[in-house]
This record gives sequence, C-alpha cells and structure tokens, in this order.
Amino acid sequence: MKLTFFGGAKAVTGANYLLESGDTRILVDCGLKQGGAFCEKDNFEPFKYNPSEIDAVFVTHAHIDHIGLIPRLYKEGFRGTVFSTPPTKDFAEELLLDSEDILGREAERQGKPHIYDEKDIEGVMNLWKTNTYHREVVVKDFKATFYDAGHVLGSSCVMLEAEGKKILFSGDLGNSPAPLIKDPEVIEGADYVLMESTYGGRVHESKEERKNLLEDVIESTFQDGGVLMIPAFAMERTQEILYELNELVENGRIPDVPIFLDSPLAIKLTAVYKKYVNDADYFDKEARDRVSSGDAIFNFPRLKMTLKTEQSKAIKDEPAPKVIIAGSGMSQGGRIVHHETNYLPDPKNTILMVSYQAANSLGRRIFEGDKRVKIMGRDVEVRARVKAIGGYSSHADQNGLMNWLRPMRDTVKKVFLVQGEEDQMIPLQTLIRDRLALDTIIPETGDVVEL
Repeated sequence: MKLTFFGGAKAVTGANYLLESGDTRILVDCGLKQGGAFCEKDNFEPFKYNPSEIDAVFVTHAHIDHIGLIPRLYKEGFRGTVFSTPPTKDFAEELLLDSEDILGREAERQGKPHIYDEKDIEGVMNLWKTNTYHREVVVKDFKATFYDAGHVLGSSCVMLEAEGKKILFSGDLGNSPAPLIKDPEVIEGADYVLMESTYGGRVHESKEERKNLLEDVIESTFQDGGVLMIPAFAMERTQEILYELNELVENGRIPDVPIFLDSPLAIKLTAVYKKYVNDADYFDKEARDRVSSGDAIFNFPRLKMTLKTEQSKAIKDEPAPKVIIAGSGMSQGGRIVHHETNYLPDPKNTILMVSYQAANSLGRRIFEGDKRVKIMGRDVEVRARVKAIGGYSSHADQNGLMNWLRPMRDTVKKVFLVQGEEDQMIPLQTLIRDRLALDTIIPETGDVVEL
C-alpha cells in the first residue's frame, strides 16, 4: 500500500492525501491552500495525479481547505464517489459556491481562467453520497469508516483498511469541550495515523476562561464607547460565538447593545445547524437540552442578521458601542474587511481574533502587530486594540492531541504529523516520541511512503 502527501505537509491548509492499493486510488480531502497570494497561487497548479483515475474522495469536513479543489477534480475528469457525513454535504454546497465566487474574482484579477464553475460544483454534488458515523463503506479494495472528530458539525476522522492494515486520517480534531458538538471520539486499533498538528505546541484556555475573556473584551471595549469586530469563520466559529453571546446576554453579564451577524454565508450555514440541533449523533447533550427547554440558542434580543448589502452598509450608521461578527475568519475577504477599514484606525475599538490566522493572511499581519496594513488597495492604520482568545479555536491543543492519540499507542507503527506549521509540529513530535514512544514523522509535500 502506498501513501502520498500532496497537501497538508508542513502547512495547515490544502489537505490532500492519496492512498493506493492494487488498482484502487482513494483521496482523503482535496482542499484549497490559503494564506496570501504566494500560497494561493498553488491552487492553480496542475494536480500531481490523474483525477480520472481516482475511485473515491473521503471528506473529513466541509472547510474549504479540505474540500475546495474537489470541483476542479471533477472538471478534470473525476467521476468516482465523494463520501462524507450528511451535515458535511449540506455545508459543502454552500461553501463551494461561495468559494467559486471568490476564486473566480481572484482568477480574473490574475488574468487566469476560472479553476471551476457552478456546473462543476453541481457535478460534484451529484456524485456525493453520505454515511453516518460507524457505518462501513466499501470501495473496491478498501473499507472505510467515519468517526466523530469533534471539530465542526459532522466532522470526521476516516479509518481506511486494506491489505490487513488500518490507516487513520484524523482530519481536524476538535477543541474539547466545545459549546455545541461532541468531543473527539476515542478510536483504537490503527496501524498508521495521520494526525493534525495546528496547535501541537500550545495549550488553549479552558471553557470558563474563554467565556470570561470574551466578557472582559466586550466590557472594556464598551466602556470606551468602541466597536468590537470579530472576524469569524462562517461555519462553527460563528455559531459558537453566538451560543456564548446568548448565554452572556441571558445571564446579564454583558451590556444590552446591538450585535450584528454580518455574514450571508454564516446566516445560511446557521440554518444547517438548526436542521441537526436535535440529532444526538452530532450535538452534545447540553445544547440539545437547551433547545428542548425552548432556548433559541442561535438567536437572542439585539442580535441583527444582515443578509443584504444595504443592511451591511447601514451598520456604520448604528452608534457605538456595538459588536460586529463577520467573515472571513482570516480577513482575506468578505464583509469584515470593510469594517476593518472603518474601525481599525480608532484606538477605542477592538478586533478580537477567535480563528486560526494563516501565515501571510491579513488577519495574521494584524495579529502579529503590523501598525499599517493594506486593505482593498488602501493603506489602513491599525490603532485599535488587537486581542485573541485561542480557546475558541475548533482545533485541539497539544493536550487534546496527545489524549486522542494515547489509546492507540499499543497498535500504531508510525505517526505522520500533518496540517500544521513546523513551530507547532516539532514540539508535538518530541512529546509523542518521549511520552508515547511512537515513531513520529513530519512529511514533506510529495513524500511517498510504503505502508
């Protein structure tokens, strides 16, 4: 059996792994690379394999850095089957359509052809089948099973089995405890593990600490009469923040001020969350209990959802203090960049980072302290306070990663660390070797391993 790392090696984004046995070729994820022009130009490079020879794609979850190139795979000849959980498929169509619009505009700016269009997305969705956790799927030489990764609604780890060997792809592992969904599932029996390492070198704040920090940031901003901007990913991060704000509002812990959800995509994806909110396969008991008691967990007084462009523009006319939640989470586009242009120059305001910020992204530059940034071609001075709460990350920290891997220590022959930057991978590699005595590798893009 042969494993090739086409993406996700020494990089958080662009997950793409090829597993081959006999004449069967399986991809796990096929995602966009994100994080500035230098990284994103790779999305226009030719595939290093023939899409028409791929039998199936197993999708761990619907974030664009895991699914964003599947329509291009279809455009270039893929006619196999795409497998995921039901929520992942529901999210994927909305996210791919949004991505196609952004990629199309970027291609036009660069004078390049679109890498795919809406017809390719439609073609992919027609090939897409769903399966719930723990139900086995057979694709020629391979058996596959999804397990709950606890990262976002419907996210999965994928166990692929062939030639008597079990290879486990972690996907992105969740940060426990999450406000809405279940914790990452305990899995045993894998021979080889590809494990994400986005936060392999750090430990997040606790659940109560992150809520207290959110309350503190809101209060300090409002005392100054400022605006709180929260760049947030449309899926999971936005819904978690809404859930926490709902609690703070209901318990009288934050002032009664307008809170704007200024993200059409997040509004659409929140409808998917509502669809599954009573499903014990996906939501945790606390969230289900709150819903059954009549609590509208994604809605509360003073929350305003601004779907239309005119509504978004009108936010500027609402006097401070106020909260604005908008995408994109890395400030690479979306409505948040308009708000940043308006509010970053004012020291009364605050920008709160609750999402991973990829290298070279606008969000990363703001987070790392740049005093002047370019937004939509304009130089913008950064005088607003810059805060971050890592505990809202939907990625497991070092402790969470170790706890997930530990039950497999007796069977695992080799661990491959993926989906992380080297400064996070190296301390995790050292810890796994020292505490679990497991052979742990940090692969390079293009590496081929015989299993």
